[in-house]
This record gives sequence, C-alpha cells and structure tokens, in this order.
Amino acid sequence: MRKPAFLFACCLIAAGVSSAQTLSPQVRGFVKVDAPAVALTHVRVIDGTGTPAREDQTIILGHGKIESVSDAASVIIPKDAQVLDLHGYSVIPGLVGMHDHMFYPMGNGMFGEMAFSFPRLYLAGGVTTIRTTGALEPYTDLELKKEIDTGKTPGPKIHVTGPYLEGAGSWALQMHQLTGPDDATKTVNFWLDQGVDNFKAYMFITPAELSAAVAAAHKRGAKVTGHLCSIGFREAASIGIDNLEHGLFVDTEFLPAKRPGECPDPSENPDLMAKLDVKTGPLHDMILDLVQHHVAVTSTLPVFEMGSFTGRPTIEKRVLDALSPDARNALLWNRVRSGDSHALQKEYGSDVSPWPAAFKKEMEFEHAFAQAGGVLLAGLDPTGMGGVIAGFGDQREVELLVEAGFTPVEAIRIATANGAQFLGELDRIGTIAPGKQADIVVIKGDPSKQIADIENVETVFKDGVGYDSAKLIESVRGVVGSR
Repeated sequence: MRKPAFLFACCLIAAGVSSAQTLSPQVRGFVKVDAPAVALTHVRVIDGTGTPAREDQTIILGHGKIESVSDAASVIIPKDAQVLDLHGYSVIPGLVGMHDHMFYPMGNGMFGEMAFSFPRLYLAGGVTTIRTTGALEPYTDLELKKEIDTGKTPGPKIHVTGPYLEGAGSWALQMHQLTGPDDATKTVNFWLDQGVDNFKAYMFITPAELSAAVAAAHKRGAKVTGHLCSIGFREAASIGIDNLEHGLFVDTEFLPAKRPGECPDPSENPDLMAKLDVKTGPLHDMILDLVQHHVAVTSTLPVFEMGSFTGRPTIEKRVLDALSPDARNALLWNRVRSGDSHALQKEYGSDVSPWPAAFKKEMEFEHAFAQAGGVLLAGLDPTGMGGVIAGFGDQREVELLVEAGFTPVEAIRIATANGAQFLGELDRIGTIAPGKQADIVVIKGDPSKQIADIENVETVFKDGVGYDSAKLIESVRGVVGSR
C-alpha cells in the first residue's frame, strides 16, 4: 500500500560581537546594513512575547546587540548611527526553526545535503537560528556550522542534531540502525564529543534504546526529540523524552494494531485522527500527560499540508524558481499523482482523501496542546514530496499556525520565543528587548494583522549585521535539489 511520503520524513560588520568575526568576500556581498550603530526608526515592533504590536518605535542596534527599544518621538539617535526610516514596516525576532533539516528528498527514499542553498534560504526567510532535528550528514552539518560561525559562508546559527537514533528494521539506507541500549549510549556520547548538542530518535527505535539514549544525553545536558512510531507519545513521555515531532500524524498509540515496541502500518491513522476529540477521551488525556511531563511538541504543518491536499498549497513561483530542473519536475509530478482519483480509490476506497480531515485535527490538537500549557515549537521539515523548502516553509508554518487558531502575534511567539526557550537561549534571542542579540527581521507590511505579510522579508539582521534577503534568494535560483 502506498503511504504518503511525509510519513517517512517525517556580513559588512557591526561593532562588538560581530566585529570579532572577519567576513569572507562571499558573505560581504549579501550585507545590506553595516555601521557601529544602526537606528531602525518609525517601525512597528512585534516583539515575540505574544503582546500586541507597538507602533512608531525606534530600535537602536550596536555591538551586535539591541541597545534600546522606545517610542520614536522620545529616542535620541547616536550621531554615528546608520538610520533606516521604516514607516510601513514591521520587525519581528529572528525565527527559530526547530525542525529545519539541511537535506532534501532526492527520490527513491534518498536525501541530498543542501549545504549551499539551504543556509542561504533559511537566512533569507528570516530564520536566524535553527535546530537541524536529524542529520544524515552530521559531519557536514558540523563543518557548515563552523563555516557560518567564522563568517566564511552565509547562514543561520545552527544547533546541530546528531545522526538519527534509529532501530533495526528502518526503511532508510542512510541511517545507522542501533543494535541495542549499549549502542545507543555509545552513539550519543560519541556525537556529543564531536560537537552536536541534541538528538532525534526515529521510527524503529526500541523503548530500551530510547531510554538509554535519553539517559546518556541528559547526563551531559543534551536533549532528545523524536519522530516516533514504535513508541507512542505517552510512553515516550514516561521514558523522559524532551520533545516530540509532528504531532498526531505520527503518534501510533491510538491505532488498534499497535503492539508494544512495534511500528504498525499507519495507513489507518488519518481516519482515526479525524475521530479523536481534543476535549475529552484518550487524546485529551495524552495532551495533559505531555504537559505534565514538560514534553514540547514541534509543529511541522507545511510538510503535511503539501501531502494532504489536492492543489493546496498553491506552489509559489519563488519555490519553483529555487528548485533545480529535476527537482521542479519531480515536485510537479508528485503533485499530479497525489491528486489522482484512481490512486485515491485504490488506496482509500474513495476518491476523497481522508488527509484533509486529519490535517484539521492536527491543527486542533496543536492549539489545544498550547492552550493546556504545552510548549509548541515551529518548524517546516523540508522533506515529503519536495515542495517545502528552507525559509519559505518556515514562513508558511507561521501562516498555518494562524489558520490553526492562534493569533498572528501568538504564532510569531511560537516561532521565535518558544524555540529560544527550549534551546535555553531565551536570554539571548527569541524576543526583541534591550541586551539581546540583534537577530531581527525587517518585514514590509503588518504581519500582526495580516500574517501573509511575513513573506515580505527585506532585511535580516543577525548579530547586528543586516543581510539582503532578495540577494540571498537570487543566489540559489535553480539550485535546490542539487546542492
């Protein structure tokens, strides 16, 4: 039986911090704003805390940090500041992408590392910090992080996730399959020594292997998330996992065929998901259990939207422009095939897909989880059929959170402050406040009222250096899917 692909995916320099970093000519070519001090004047501030936007503000940046945020009428602008008049613009904190891989689907169950194109697109989209949330080339990710941190290549700040912690029986040839708890412990310790700072458990891991991995990671201050199948969410919470990816789409604990430690056929999942009630019963109990155990959930709505609907979302020209010819053709073919009525009839016994109803339930679950006190994180997961790509997909995630019932400022908080909090960096990034790193995004329009404006990114500041979004995007035209 064919299964949806997404089930398996499932700088010129400012002073201070940045001035210690020598930027390569390649990176300098994308820098738009550079001065010892920068004044963003008459701008709307959406600060990432979830509070209403503040109009006509001036933000002073210096030494790579935010020095002040105040009413434009009262601020004294430093004499040496580069002044940007931002009437009609908004600023938000840099997005913190919490499921932002560096790889892209190449077909036949294989994935290619996009070490050239994805860092540029993440930064261009306003994503200033990412967690890779599963690595197929962890050494590449670690070396890429060094290149970005030392100013040799453009991109976001990276929290490198170790290689997938996968059990025996995996479908993925690119993943090591653990041989037991001892192997899980050794793997975690080895990759922590190499420089990763978090891990992701995967579909066929056993409870004993997950327990060993969590214990080893926690002993050294690292966290573990999971895209699980063999283990249900409540069991993972009892083991001590810190985070769960994707939500109901991958939680198998409600499936009748679920057996302890086994990954069942998930084909029944969409029908069952649609019938679950977030207000009462087993799903409600699961939500409360995750909240009690302080387990965060990462929303990755874009990859499911792409695989759940015929003709939705409309594939944007900017996405097609970024894809290589082969990747573009594959995406368009996958979209046609996913909406084929004969294929739907063969798989589901109906020419109506059950996935749109399941997608709606996933949105209800995420909103209910957050309302119950759970920490919801945001990511894109650039896998599936290939229509969700770095940066653009992160923006779409925020839009879909609004569709799920969050206000625009709440959705922006989820995609900024919540991620920073989970990473232990809320004192540095995630909100716009004096003393924090100057990681902020300049957007034309008002995403606090019209969330689609979040796509209108013009300048992205990282440590006080302003990068030109359009130039970054243009530099990878026709490249995604090849490098």
